Amino acid sequence: MRQIIKNKQYDEERALYNLKNADILNCIFAGKADGESVLKEARDVNLKECKFSLRYPLWHVRKFSMDQVTMDELTRAAIWYACDATISDSVLGGIKAVRECSNISLKNCKINSQEFGWKSQGITLTDTEITSEYLFLDSKDVTLNNVKMKGKYSFQYMENLEISDSILDTKDAFWHSKNVTVRNSVVKGEYLGWFSEGLTLVNCKIIGTQPLCYCKNLKLVNCTMEDTDLAFEYSEVDADIHSHVLSIKNPKSGKIIVDSLGEEIWDDPVMECNGEIVLRENTNVIKNKKMECAI
Repeated sequence: MRQIIKNKQYDEERALYNLKNADILNCIFAGKADGESVLKEARDVNLKECKFSLRYPLWHVRKFSMDQVTMDELTRAAIWYACDATISDSVLGGIKAVRECSNISLKNCKINSQEFGWKSQGITLTDTEITSEYLFLDSKDVTLNNVKMKGKYSFQYMENLEISDSILDTKDAFWHSKNVTVRNSVVKGEYLGWFSEGLTLVNCKIIGTQPLCYCKNLKLVNCTMEDTDLAFEYSEVDADIHSHVLSIKNPKSGKIIVDSLGEEIWDDPVMECNGEIVLRENTNVIKNKKMECAI
């Protein structure tokens, strides 16, 4: 039989430590005792309409759900080393909210958490707004659908990331990432995607200076660009861009098709550059220049 805990307040250390098979309803985790780790090592627990204002509440928790739960800015490092969870219609407000977790699905949430999602696997965000810096650093198998994201330095050192129908207002995104696909999204930021491998953007709008340099196996399918200059430097790229590009510099290899181009730059390369740049209106190759390695 499941235990029901309702309309209670807890503030002591490890208040519900190792709790099992329980539904926690309309409870408050806050108070003068300021205790940590209130639900550490819990198993098979459901939280609904609860409020948290204590540190480290859900560490090493397995099989849990959160519905209409609020974690304020004092709920630091809320969910670590946890797995198999669903979080819906909730607010996560503390720094480092999720770390080294697996198989967690978040839907219709509002998240304001710096360093969210580090070193995790199998995380899904759907219909969610998130503000974070260094979002999902060094994580794997992550999916974002209809997400509004604002922050800096996101998706670095990631593997197997899928993003669709989202708006990403970020900076230095996707650095050193592998196997990332972004579809039907707006990606705004400076220095996007440097040193990535297997980054694919489909039906996306890309905004910002010096994007997509030093990339391997980079693909752009039916994309547009805005305020993008010095793009594709030293990248292996296959791009179909249906807009104007301010400037393209020293593409290493592949073909870049654009509607129009402000400036092509072949300047003092440090490696051999054989990239093609093609203007769509006349389909003539305007540059296929082989550059010798600089010494």
